[in-house]
Amino acid sequence: MVDLLQVSTATENREEAERLARSVVEGRLAAGAQIVGPVISTFWHQGEFGTAEEWQLLFKTRADRYADLEGHLLRHHPWKNPEISAVPIVAGSDAYLRWVEKTTDLDSAD
Repeated sequence: MVDLLQVSTATENREEAERLARSVVEGRLAAGAQIVGPVISTFWHQGEFGTAEEWQLLFKTRADRYADLEGHLLRHHPWKNPEISAVPIVAGSDAYLRWVEKTTDLDSAD
């Protein structure tokens, strides 16, 4: 089995989150996307402390697709410097993990 990742980012509103999720999944850069929100974020930005309502996106993908996914997010995200982070998926149900692997493999995608 290949290495898998959960990649996250956030947007300002639900519509942007849905648009970004659709473009990523349709492009098979991720097997699926979950949109969680609204969530409240607390942060430092341009030297100022702030809080804001955001919509979090979680993508499941292959580690070897990360660079393509990151590039897509950077090109299509409405923010100039969006949060994009990835963590390894170290365990999960076998059938689910194989689905993520197969769905994001361009050579065998259905």
